Formats: sequence, C-alpha cells, structure tokens
Amino acid sequence: MIQKNRKMLIITSIIILLPILAGLLLWQKLPESIATHWNAQGVADGFSHKTFAVFGLPLFMFAVHWICFLITAADPKNKNIGGKTLGIVLWICPILSLLTGCLVYAAALGMDVSAELIAPMIIGAMFILIGNYLPKCRQNYTVGIKVPWTLHDEENWNHTHRFAGPVWVISGVITLGTALLKTPWILLAVLLFAAILPVIYSYVYYRRHKGQ
Repeated sequence: MIQKNRKMLIITSIIILLPILAGLLLWQKLPESIATHWNAQGVADGFSHKTFAVFGLPLFMFAVHWICFLITAADPKNKNIGGKTLGIVLWICPILSLLTGCLVYAAALGMDVSAELIAPMIIGAMFILIGNYLPKCRQNYTVGIKVPWTLHDEENWNHTHRFAGPVWVISGVITLGTALLKTPWILLAVLLFAAILPVIYSYVYYRRHKGQ
C-alpha cells in the first residue's frame, strides 16, 4: 500500500512540514513565547516556546499522519478503502497543519485572529466533506462507523453509512451556520448528535434484522 500511494505520501508529508519553513523565515520576528492553544471563548490560554511552535507542532502532525496511514495499511479489509476515502485520510493532517501554522504565526505576529470562529468552520467543512463520502464507504476496520453491528454485517454497514452521510452533512452545515454565534455548547451538541445518531440507527437496524 505504501508503494501504491508513495507519491501522495511524499506530497502530503512535505505539506505538513511547510509550517517549519515558514517559521524559520519568520524566526527573528517571532516572540519567544507563542500562543498554541485557545479556549472556547477564543482567548489564548496555552503558550509554548517558539522552538516547539515552529518544529514541534508540524512534527506532531507528521507523526499522526503516518500513524493513521499505517493503521489504514494494516487493515485486513484495506482493499475496501477507496481512493477518495484514503485521500481524506491522507489530506486531513496536511490541511490541519497548514491552518494551525497560519493561526499560530498570525497570532504571534500580533494579528487579530478568531480561533473560536475558525475552529467551528474547519470542523463544519470536514463534516460536510466526510459526510459526502460516508455512503460510498465500504466495510473496513479503519474508516467509518465502526461498531460491532456494522463490522459483522455488511448490510448493516451499508444502511448505517447511507444514513450517517446526510446526518454528517447536516451537522456540518449547522456548525458552519452557528460559527458566528460563538457558542461552544452548540458545537458540542452537534458533534454528539453526529456521533451518536448513526450508532443508534445501526443498533436499531441490528435489532430489527436479528435472526433474519
């Protein structure tokens, strides 16, 4: 699987590490202490030395990126993971690395950033993107709604993911629509809704078709 996706792995890995290059170019302008975490109100409440901000964050994303890929490659049913689904797995960390780098450097240089607005917009966009592909996701052990009833019954898997797709898209739209309200509890409620509802649907489907 690594050989087959070598080009994509190289490209995505380079993109993940681009914030390091940007940090080196901005090194003299960056303060020694840089905000790297914001609370739900958008107030910086976590600071790191600029060495960690420049090198540590991208390297952490790089490690997560490769762990996710290796887990996917080790999946006994990885042949069911289509190119578009694998593309989502491979592009999540590069996009997050770039967005995180831009946010951290912009704040460090004194620019006005709204972390409480940016985060829900990123999450909403990801939900819409993933929701569009969930109905096409074939049974596997890495990507999708992985509960016992879907993993042991392909029909349950297919019905659950056709149901979950629109649920995630709607959740993403709601998240984007309420981002300006800057109310963390709405985001939390939407995330719980998107995560729990497909599991409930899967269990109900299992109970209705048990023994058939």
